[in-house]
Order: sequence, then structure tokens, then C-alpha cells
Amino acid sequence: MTAVVARRGRRTGSVAWLVGLGIVLAALNLRTAVTSVGPVLDQVSAALGMSGVASGLLTTLPVLCFALFGAMTPALSHRVGEHRLLLAGLVLLGAGLWIRSVVGSSGVFLAASVLALSGGAIGNVLIPTLIKRHFPSRSGLMTTVYSTAMAAGTMLAAAATVPIQRAAGGNWHVALGVWAALAAVSAIPWLALLRSEPERHRARGTGPGELVRSRLAWAIATYFGTQSLIAYVMFGWLPQLLQDNGYTSGQAGTLLAVFTGLGIPISMLVPSIATRMADQRLLVAAFCGAYVIGFAGLMTGRALWVWAVLVGVGMGSFPLALAMLALRTRTAEATAALSAFGQSAGYLIAGAGPLAVGVLYELSGGWTVPFVLLFVVVGAQMVAGWYAGASRYIEDERRPGAHAEAAPDEGERGIRTACVSAGASQAARE
Repeated sequence: MTAVVARRGRRTGSVAWLVGLGIVLAALNLRTAVTSVGPVLDQVSAALGMSGVASGLLTTLPVLCFALFGAMTPALSHRVGEHRLLLAGLVLLGAGLWIRSVVGSSGVFLAASVLALSGGAIGNVLIPTLIKRHFPSRSGLMTTVYSTAMAAGTMLAAAATVPIQRAAGGNWHVALGVWAALAAVSAIPWLALLRSEPERHRARGTGPGELVRSRLAWAIATYFGTQSLIAYVMFGWLPQLLQDNGYTSGQAGTLLAVFTGLGIPISMLVPSIATRMADQRLLVAAFCGAYVIGFAGLMTGRALWVWAVLVGVGMGSFPLALAMLALRTRTAEATAALSAFGQSAGYLIAGAGPLAVGVLYELSGGWTVPFVLLFVVVGAQMVAGWYAGASRYIEDERRPGAHAEAAPDEGERGIRTACVSAGASQAARE
């Protein structure tokens, strides 16, 4: 009996390590389809004869695909299995990246981008679920690893695409195709995990219709959406703001790279801190405060790099939003449902941001009115985050007689205290 338990423990431990490696590699790829195309968009548009409408659609596709395919992921996962579906998502991602690197038609390029982004959307929803399932007592650590890897992949694709293009003699096909190879490598651990598919159950109280009626689900969706809206606005419009205030395009690009790179150290800290707190409302308030001060400073037109860095600190709200997906649920199935709902609705909210800021900038001829909009968005983020950051669970809202402030079960106590090791938790489940 002891030998059987030992063998099970070793097998469970090896699966956990392989899942951890798979999560890191998958996370590196989740944004490459988005950030690799921006630096060479002018060359791609010229080569494929893209119209202005097609180019605008290309920049809008990420939020639309993340919302649509993310919403479909829990149902697909229940039918196919989490490991198999994530592998399929990485295959779709790699295939889409490769196809759009070899085509000569703008229509096919857009279709291939949808294919790649659908794979990224699947990963967006599944990875928090896998963290909750395989690392229940180390969700803070694994969310840190996940969000840091995603930030690193985002920055790498944005920073390396142009140098790769130059090394390839100006060939944008090669510069975009390289990222398909990275996706292929990330699929390897999930191929090995196909035979270790976990059992699938539906969590009560977390169906689509029930989540639509959940205040907590909407609070998390609004928090996720408002922080994503600010991020997309800053990525898209910060260079223009800097150049309007006398920065050269090179200086603006450098500051944008620094701004983007801040996501890596912030992602390394926030989830671990969040899971050690009784609730996360203090972090919500701190990040909203950083936004307010940073935006007010940017409006002055002086020392812009200081205020941009402060806004970058405020974008710690993204790893915090990811951590909340696990902290506000008791089971992996509920995490999957909340992740799909929160991210899908959130990305729909975020999609309106860059367009609205662009319209307001053109109509007003300056940055005052766009910043007023951003202050309103921060206010909404604070209200939603204050509710979402309190210690409550999505399952309790639909459970008769349960209270929002219900005490956490064993899984949540493991998350809070980090006193139970991952190996012991796995053995307990056996």
C-alpha cells in the first residue's frame, strides 16, 4: 500500500511539473499574435494592399476574438478536456501565425489572424483553470509565473519583430513566421499530458445564465474590462501623446518599451501579494491611485516619463484581475466559468476604449477630453474592484442560505496560508 501511494505521489508530482512547464510556455505565446504585427503593420498593409478599414479591423480583432472564443471555452473544455483543448488552442495559434506569414492576400491574412487569436483566447480562459486545479495551494505563485511569462512574451514579440525583420533582409514574412515556431515548442508538454486528462464536472451556480445575474461576476468583468481598456489606450496612444509634447519617435518608442517592460516585475509581485491578503481592496485602491496621479501628471505635459512609469505601476491591476479569477472561486470548474465570463465581457468593454479616445482626440484637438474619459474609467474600476476585491466566492451567491463572506474551505485556506505543500495537497486529493 505504501509503495502504491509513493508511486502515485511521484506520478502526480511529475504531472504537476509538466503542467507548470506547459503553462509557462503557453503563456509566452498568448499575445504574440497581437504584438508581433504592430511593428511591421505598415509594411504588411502596403504589401497586401490593405485598406484603412482592413487595418482598423486588424487592430480590433484581438478584443473581439478574446471575447467570442473565450466565452465558448468552458463548454468546449467540458466536452474535450482541458489538456486536449489547450493543445488544440496552441495548434490553432501556431497554424494561424504560420499561415499569415506566407499569404499574399489581406482577406486570408485577417482570417489567419482570427485563427491565431482564437487559440490565444482559449489559453486566456484555460490557464487560470489549470492553475486552480493543479496548484490549489500555490495559486499565487503560479499566477505570478503565468502573468510574468505572458508579460515577457508580450514584450518579446513587440521588441524582437523588427530586429528579426532586419536580420532577414527586410522580409516581414520571416519576422512574423518566427512566432509560429515558438507556438510549436509550447505544444510539446501538452502532447505529453494528453493521457493525464483530469475528470470534468460542472460547477453548480456557474452556468452562463447564472453568471449574468451575479453581481460578483459583473464586478470582476468590469474590473477586468476597465483595466484592459486603459492598457489598450496606453499601448495605442502613448506614443502620440509623447510626440505631441516634443518627444521624437525614437524617444517615444523607447519610453513605450520601458512602459511595457514594467509589466514583468509587477507581474512577479502582485499575485503573490494578493493571495496573502485577507482581501484585495487595498491593492485595488493603490493601483487606481497610481492611475489618477499618473494621468494628472501626463496632462501637465512635463516630466512625462515619470508619470508614464506611474501609470505603468497602476497596470498592476492586470495580474491582480487574473489572481481574482482563482481567489473568488472554490473549484477549478467555477474558475473556468468565471474566467470565460469575466474575460469575454471585459474584452468587449475594453474594445471601445482606443476608438473612443481617438474620436475624442480628433474632435477636441487635444488630450484634456480623452483624459476626462480615462478618469471616469478609473472611477468605474475602483467601484467594481472594491466589490470584487472583498473575500467572497462566486458559488455562494447561488447557494441557498450561504453568505458572501463565507469562510473559505480547505482549498482556500491552503491558498491563504501557503502552509500546505503542493505535494501534500495532491496526496490528499488521491
